[in-house]
Amino acid sequence: MPEVASAIAREAALQKRYLDGAMINSVYFGGGTPSLFNQSYLSGIIDAISANFVLSGDAEITLEANPDDVNNTNLNAWKNLGINRLSMGVQSFRDEDLRYLNRIHTGSKALECIDLAQDNGFENLTIDLIYGFPVLSDEAWLDNLQKVIGRNIPHLSAYALTVEPRTALDVMIRKGKIAPVEEGQAVRHFELLMEAMINAGYLHYEISNFCKPDRYARHNTAYWKGEPYLGLGPSAHSFNGGSRQWNMSGIGEYLQAIESGKIPHDIEILEISQQYNEYVMTGLRTMWGCLESEIALRFGKDYLNHFRKGIAKYMASGHILKDHEVYILTNKGKLMADGIAADLFADDGL
Repeated sequence: MPEVASAIAREAALQKRYLDGAMINSVYFGGGTPSLFNQSYLSGIIDAISANFVLSGDAEITLEANPDDVNNTNLNAWKNLGINRLSMGVQSFRDEDLRYLNRIHTGSKALECIDLAQDNGFENLTIDLIYGFPVLSDEAWLDNLQKVIGRNIPHLSAYALTVEPRTALDVMIRKGKIAPVEEGQAVRHFELLMEAMINAGYLHYEISNFCKPDRYARHNTAYWKGEPYLGLGPSAHSFNGGSRQWNMSGIGEYLQAIESGKIPHDIEILEISQQYNEYVMTGLRTMWGCLESEIALRFGKDYLNHFRKGIAKYMASGHILKDHEVYILTNKGKLMADGIAADLFADDGL
């Protein structure tokens, strides 16, 4: 950990020109379990960011935290470092669910860490929940959501369970030791999720994300709106509008490259069609939708005509709503978001 933390700080200096001096409004410690980093490691990285970039005075600084790492000592340390937002991977408040998901914390520990964070002044808090798996009944899912609402948690990210190949969960399902995921249950849970959160006053501002008014996740919202970002560390991705690059995943290779003053990355120059496809994919996922004027300005009239032609059938079927020049998904459309976006994609040389 000390070597990786030091290398990330050095990479910040090597990448200081990547964002062209833009004001940094969000710093996000994620992609693993950064709450295992002690105060000195986190401090060194934050100091390096402040030294090499223009950090906004009200920047949102988020730390992904494992519930087992949340205690008074760590909370005070994080607060003193300027970390002002926590993202906690709760997944569920029920022990039966957590065992199915192979998580090590308990439901009572999840509730305890949320209460502790709020008591320590972390009002800007988000948690993750997972739905759509066999041991989670509709009633139990709604009870999980009521715990979020009852504790006035300002932001929720909720995801349908995806079974990745060769994971422990995949092996257990294939061996018949636990029940498989059923798509109909996930659809039903998503519909219950939308209804419960909207009735409680939350905005459904992105397919998997709900928040109290003006409590959007600043960092992820920048991704969905196509803003440039810089990723530091092994496997980290960066985007500047015209290209995407990603660091080597091997820690040994990463450390060796940074030590020699090099950035260990591969790069992809994005064609205009790729930029358009990403705009459609991310824009449709949000409540801000896709704008005709934005498509015309950034990609040209041919792409706008392609978009209009492709989306007409989804407007007719009630999957898409048009409000002036803005196209957004209806609740019915949100069940098919990825498929609709893919159907609107353009090929090279449109």
